[in-house]
Amino acid sequence: MKITKVEAIPFAIPYRKPLRFASGEVHVADHVLVRVHTDEGLVGTAEAPPRPYTYGETQESIVAVVDKIFAPQITGLSALGREQVHARLERTVGNPTAKSALDMALWDVIGQAAGMSVSELLGGWSDRMRVSHMVGFAPADEMVAEAERIRDTYGISTFKVKVGRRPYRQDVDACRALRTALGDDVCLYIDGNRGWSASDSARALREMADLDLDLAEELCPADDVLGRRWLVSRSSIPFVADESVPTPADVTRELLGGSATAISIKTARTGFTSSTQVLNQCEAMGVEVVIGNQIDGQIGTLCSVAFGAAHRATTRRAGELSNFLDMTDDLLTEPLVISDGILRVREGAGLGLVVDPEKLARYRQDH
Repeated sequence: MKITKVEAIPFAIPYRKPLRFASGEVHVADHVLVRVHTDEGLVGTAEAPPRPYTYGETQESIVAVVDKIFAPQITGLSALGREQVHARLERTVGNPTAKSALDMALWDVIGQAAGMSVSELLGGWSDRMRVSHMVGFAPADEMVAEAERIRDTYGISTFKVKVGRRPYRQDVDACRALRTALGDDVCLYIDGNRGWSASDSARALREMADLDLDLAEELCPADDVLGRRWLVSRSSIPFVADESVPTPADVTRELLGGSATAISIKTARTGFTSSTQVLNQCEAMGVEVVIGNQIDGQIGTLCSVAFGAAHRATTRRAGELSNFLDMTDDLLTEPLVISDGILRVREGAGLGLVVDPEKLARYRQDH
């Protein structure tokens, strides 16, 4: 089963409202649909979300690197030969979401060829995950209103609160308002996207010590090496590395260096193959993991839940699987449904996804 063609199709779908956080904000899902075709007629599909403020990739750069570098290197290889494919991709540094989309599209092909779901191939632990919802920057009353709406509409009871604004106390106040409004039964954790200094992070954690937060993620930059280690050593809750660990080697470095005590796994960043490596590292070291969200559309979310549900360790915490709710539309013929706080793995071989050709024609940007 040979790879005969690789497509990178840019598309853009607006969000209902901007999602704001310390490292940037998103108004439009200007993503790239990646397809891998084979000589047996099977087509694997995945989605690459450019995040220039995190990984340096843009929609244009993803299309260019796939079309001009990756496609010529992997066309003609066996779709089953993931090691061969990765060896070719690794000749080029960076470009994590472009590489990950290709990896996941290949897994989609392999699942279709085997007549099995990707989630079963990856581990098959469960067919569902509990869902966590991200609450972005806004006045505290608006953040509370959004969380209450999401809880009441979708049954979601875990919320990741974006923090990292300055002065830090406005985020402390927002978290306190959320805890007061939502009660003690809801799980809250925070993500600073590197927005605070280590000292402000320590002050904020101290002032929120009574809010029963579950996790703290990337409150200050990992590049502030000694400050980050100082902060993590004083944190009474798990400190999650996310954008500071784009590769398995970075995971090892940050954990052994004392700059994190938990890891966010994002299939948009490490695909299925490297995500498995990261998960195995974390399990071997006794480190907790959470399934993160790259502000994915429904295709990316399907990939996240397929991986997250496949493994026991990744189902222990709710996965960040709901940001597609903020998009005005999507590309799937059958939209994802979150019910009672749960998202299920899509049935069918491979990833079980079907792209609506009319929607793709409407939103693609390469006409």
